[in-house]
Amino acid sequence: MNLKITGINIDITAALREHIEKKLERIVRHADGVISTAVTLSVDKLQQKAEVDLHMAGRDLHVETVESDMYAAIDVLMDKLDRMVLKHKEKQTDHRTTPSGRESIG
Repeated sequence: MNLKITGINIDITAALREHIEKKLERIVRHADGVISTAVTLSVDKLQQKAEVDLHMAGRDLHVETVESDMYAAIDVLMDKLDRMVLKHKEKQTDHRTTPSGRESIG
């Protein structure tokens, strides 16, 4: 997985990078086929904004949050992304019992 972290009006410190990577581990565990991830952090006066673009096999996901604290924004962002990934994964599963649609006897 390729990870790109960009900061707009903010320096990306080692602690921020480590926090993002730790939170993304959970997402990667739930998602199959993550190709690349782009995280953008920005500061505008008192608003801390975090965005993520996750490129998966078959789907691109975009999530953004605005909080008063950057670490809180990252936490909320990863929670939202995790819910979206799980929802996408459930949509992909085949809910039929057999390919013909009939229940198997046996």
